Amino acid sequence: MTAAIPAQAIWFTAPRAVTIQREEAPPPNRNEVRIAAISSLISHGTERLVYRGEVDPTLPLDLPTLRGSFAFPLKYGYAIAGRVIDVGADVTGLQVGDLVAALHPHQSVFTIAAHLVKRLPDNFDPALGGFYANVETALTICHDAAPRLGETVLVCGQGVVGLLVTQLLRMAGAQVIAVDPVPQRRALATQFGAIALAQADPAAIACLTEGRGADIAIEVSGAPTALQQTIDAVAVEGLVVVASWYGQKPVTLSLGSHFHRGRVRLRSSQVGRLAPEMLPRWDYERRAAMVMNLLPRLRLEELVSHRFPITRAAEAYALLDAATPEVTQVMFVYQDEALKRNE
Repeated sequence: MTAAIPAQAIWFTAPRAVTIQREEAPPPNRNEVRIAAISSLISHGTERLVYRGEVDPTLPLDLPTLRGSFAFPLKYGYAIAGRVIDVGADVTGLQVGDLVAALHPHQSVFTIAAHLVKRLPDNFDPALGGFYANVETALTICHDAAPRLGETVLVCGQGVVGLLVTQLLRMAGAQVIAVDPVPQRRALATQFGAIALAQADPAAIACLTEGRGADIAIEVSGAPTALQQTIDAVAVEGLVVVASWYGQKPVTLSLGSHFHRGRVRLRSSQVGRLAPEMLPRWDYERRAAMVMNLLPRLRLEELVSHRFPITRAAEAYALLDAATPEVTQVMFVYQDEALKRNE
């Protein structure tokens, strides 16, 4: 097709203010594809901070598909799945009809550089394709933690990323202690093979580890107070991987006792980079291929607690903002009008 296609997109216009704006998805250039969305996922950590206005307004955007700024207005999001409906002349590896995941904000139809698009595995529910971004994050966290067989990993926070980390660590042979105050999330963690606790009590964790403490702790709750709990719960010479992004929320730590004498290490994990000790054996292409290999093997459907049409975006974000216990993963679903036009 050569004409632009009308689209709907979610914009944040101010803290806790959401609008649906009309846009157009232009025909792809030689290195682009045009995609009709099937579903997209809200990032409950990062995106909630953005929605609340808790991100430094001067922070640069880190994806070429984002529009606006953290000072608002802002078009945000990076976990969307859909079907390719147009392909640029120089694009290889993608064709019309392919089911794909992409790093793009919530929008019903969009045009995007082909290198930001990943073809989904065959025999995989495309509505779950938005989990590509979260699985990539979870895999990066596991690579940064790098547990050895038989080690115990404490995962503080069992939101979507935490539950994915728990699943991946169990696949890798680690013993997992999952911490979350929400009973429903603890129940999922238990189903995924973890020991689940309501809080990171060092005494309870010591009892579960023959007095050592956890070999590794991963802080992925998004709560600044949880970082101190993970530091206090690891063994001597233990590692704490900080996967949460706290935005502008201050983090207060006491580093004069166990942290100092126990030689506890702190490490940041962020999906934009690879663990340096894995280079040059791993690159971004290998990580992406591994994520696609993992998607059909993970229990993803159980993580989706709520589905909304894009027209009810304000309601979806208000639910997320309220942080009610039954909310695990909020998904937007799209009427594939653009795809219908091409049938």
